[in-house]
Order: sequence, then C-alpha cells, then structure tokens
Amino acid sequence: MATTTELRPEPVREAGRRVSTRLLAGRLLRPVGWLLRRGTAIVAFLLAWEFVPRSGLVDRVFLPPLHTVLGAWLALAGNGQLEQHLGASLLRSVTGLALAVLIAVPLGVLVGWYRPVAEALNPLLEIFRNTAPLALLPVFVLLLGLGETSKIALVLFASLWPILLNTVSAVRTVDPLLVRSARSLGLSSLSLFWKVVLPSALPTLFTGVRLAVASSIMVLVAAEMMGAKAGLGYLINSAQFNFQIPQMYAGILTISLLGLGLNQLLVTLERRFSRWRAPVSG
Repeated sequence: MATTTELRPEPVREAGRRVSTRLLAGRLLRPVGWLLRRGTAIVAFLLAWEFVPRSGLVDRVFLPPLHTVLGAWLALAGNGQLEQHLGASLLRSVTGLALAVLIAVPLGVLVGWYRPVAEALNPLLEIFRNTAPLALLPVFVLLLGLGETSKIALVLFASLWPILLNTVSAVRTVDPLLVRSARSLGLSSLSLFWKVVLPSALPTLFTGVRLAVASSIMVLVAAEMMGAKAGLGYLINSAQFNFQIPQMYAGILTISLLGLGLNQLLVTLERRFSRWRAPVSG
C-alpha cells in the first residue's frame, strides 16, 4: 500500500520547500530590517560626528571626533570616575522620581475622580505647575542646603507635574461605559478603581512617568553643575572648566545613554502591565 508521501506529487513537495525557505529567510532578515529602519539616523549622526571634525568644518579642539570621545569615556570608566558620577546621578534621579510617583499618582487620582478635590486644589496646582523648577533651585538650597536633600527635592518637584497631569487626564478619560458596567455588576468604589480605572489609566500614567524622567535628568544635571562634588553634571562642568573637552562630551554621552536606558525600562514595564492593549511603541 502506497504511503501518503509516495502519493504526494513532486511539484507540491518542491513548492512546500520553497515556502518554508522563504519563511525562514524572512524570520532571519526581520532583525536586519528593524535595525535598518531604526538605526539609520543614529549611524548617520555618529558618522557625521566622526568625520566632520576631521574635515576641518569645525575646530576639532571644541568638537573632538567620536573615537576621541569614546577613548575618554573608556578612560573614565577604567579609572572608576564614570561609575562614581553615574551612581550619584542615578541615585538622586531614581529617588526623586520614585517619591514623585508615590505623591503624584494618589493625588492625581483624587483630583481626577473627585470634583470637590479638583475645585479646591486646581488654583494652587496651576501656580506651581507653571513655575520653572530651576527658578526654585536657590530656594531649595537655602532651605535644604547644598547636600543631597536639595537635589532630590528639585528632582521631585520637576518630576511631579508630568506624572500628576497625566494621571488626572487618564482618570478623567476612562470610558464611562466601562464605569457604568462595573457599577451595574455591584463593584465597590475600591474594586472599581483597581479593576477598571487603574488598568485603563496605566498607559497614560506611564507616559507621564517617561516625561518625568526627561525632566528629572535635565534639572538634576543643572543642579549638579551649580553645587555638587559628584554626579554627571559635576563631571561635565569640571571637565569644561579644566578644558578637558573629550571628557566633557563623554559625560554628555553618558547622560543621553542614561535617559535612553530609563526610558526603555519604562517601556518594558508598560508592555508588561498593559498586555491587554495594543503593543506599545518605543
């Protein structure tokens, strides 16, 4: 008795092999296509950084080629300075950001969910929201000193508003149909918040945290430039003052990588906690 393989026509088997080969090739080339789409602009920027100073269009003393900056970065990493300054900045930034989340999220829920709370707090919140964080740096220094407390407080203040405003917006824009359906099922106010409001608000809330990361790093670097003994802002300012230009650019590059890493971590967390939604764009 002939088997199924023997009865299958040869052209059909050959077509199946071709389809399998195409699928395998597509899977192998997919990462390459992703890198070409996402990495072209970065590669072009890095090539310009390397060759424009060499061409004489700019003075390479003030804009060193990329390989010189990378050499300075490796030297700072090798002698431990980069680890020291990065650790100091990261500790201040993460501490201030965590405190901002602990304060802004509950406050944003109250303001967004309860109209009397919003009417009472909105005027005061609008005043502070429109106050530049760096304008308050002298106030924080006078009240809290030049130590860690003033820098963390400044990061907290700068990070508070993006998280707070996005939390308020997220709570107010929850689908009313979902809320009415949950209430018709007999959910208590607490269950309604945990099972309906919070999951619906998470994507917008994470957007606020990602904006807060950028704000926290910006104000922290400025604060470290004005009064600190360690940190990436101090490293940049000290290198500029001593005319160590490659080290200065190495510090700037480290700040960019720090912000990129924190942002990617938040995108990963958002994907983890928002699996029920469409994929999150990085």
